[in-house]
Amino acid sequence: MLNFLKNFRNDEDGAVTVDWVVLTAAIVALGLLVGTQVRTAVTTKTTAIATDITRTN
Repeated sequence: MLNFLKNFRNDEDGAVTVDWVVLTAAIVALGLLVGTQVRTAVTTKTTAIATDITRTN
């Protein structure tokens, strides 16, 4: 695996650009997935907090 990463880094052909595009797209997709999960969790907790605040008043 280490040799693959070294070769990948040193390769200067046009295919490397395609590899970087694919890797970048995967990272962006993963970030969107994580962001969606965090947003859902935050929304749920915020609703629970708001419900608790209105019950105590």
